[in-house]
Amino acid sequence: MAIPHIELNDGHSIPQLGYGVFKVPPTDTERAVSEAFELGYRHIDTAAIYGNEEGVGAAISRSGLAREDLFITTKLWNDRHDGDDPDAAIAESLDKLGLAQVDLYLVHWPTPAHDNYVHAWEKLIELRDAGLTRSIGVSNFLVPHLERIVAETQVVPAVDQIELHPAHMQVDIADWAAAHDVRIEAWGPLGQGKYDLFGTAPVADASAAHGKTPAQVVLRWHIQHGNIVFPKSVQRARLEENLDIFDFELSDAEIDAIDALDPADGSGRVSAHPDEVN
Repeated sequence: MAIPHIELNDGHSIPQLGYGVFKVPPTDTERAVSEAFELGYRHIDTAAIYGNEEGVGAAISRSGLAREDLFITTKLWNDRHDGDDPDAAIAESLDKLGLAQVDLYLVHWPTPAHDNYVHAWEKLIELRDAGLTRSIGVSNFLVPHLERIVAETQVVPAVDQIELHPAHMQVDIADWAAAHDVRIEAWGPLGQGKYDLFGTAPVADASAAHGKTPAQVVLRWHIQHGNIVFPKSVQRARLEENLDIFDFELSDAEIDAIDALDPADGSGRVSAHPDEVN
């Protein structure tokens, strides 16, 4: 089954399931992305700080795929927010990717201690208007950060890419995003293996009921919630497994049971808090 696309608030669309290359070693990236393309992935999520944009670019070059069939995301790193540095940063990323334009460019973290994320967002608006990226968004922005950039620029991001998995659903951000037509991208969608998500009763029970792996159940949960996901793996079999989630549907009761895994007090976060990354 074809991967569904989600329409963004700027009129462009994004494949709901993609392939993320966070922590994919640069030496493995070209092979892994090439295999992803062979299996049917068309959405690749990378970042300058990952150090593997060249590998993504090499895979794009050798793929033979039409540029318009691909959706490529990269991100502006934390020490490139000031002055005209975002212009230089995207130029470097485009050169490594071998592209004239990315489909989505994100402010990677708000770095609030430096108080320069509004400037970074203003620069992304300029980069979009200059045609260097089709869409712009943010990553790891909390509601106060989102409210401030919109208030100061009147430009709403297309997406907010945040840590999101059953133990950390970030409902406040999701609700704000829904009210402002912002799409949520879930990084760490399987909890990064930092807690026994697959051993929980709601996930295990749904896995048994549908004859799917626990990972497939959780990815399906994301899809039904409308999240955009891009799980990472360097194993071809796992890449193939992650694609095989469009031939079943979780019931409302199964969705609710998985939702109930969220302690709702923020204690399920498994990575850094956005206010502490600077």
